[in-house]
Amino acid sequence: MITLDCSYRNTSDRMVILRCCGPEAFFLERVVFPFELLSFSCPADSDVKIWTHGLGGAELIESLQAEELLCGSSTEAKDRKELASPWLVAI
Repeated sequence: MITLDCSYRNTSDRMVILRCCGPEAFFLERVVFPFELLSFSCPADSDVKIWTHGLGGAELIESLQAEELLCGSSTEAKDRKELASPWLVAI
């Protein structure tokens, strides 16, 4: 199983919850405070969802694939640069 090194920065002024679900029952849930950077590892093909609390309860604000959050320093990122977001890959 390929593991990806990922990071997510909460650029909002509100606390969010990051939930990452992947193959083989992988699950990660973390609270990310405003302007905090969270680094984590997850299996390839994982789904990442960002939730916040609104007036009506929990609100999904963003849905991503783990490949979109690749860190520039990970081995997999070097092998799979075409899958990474351009702003996350260092030249």
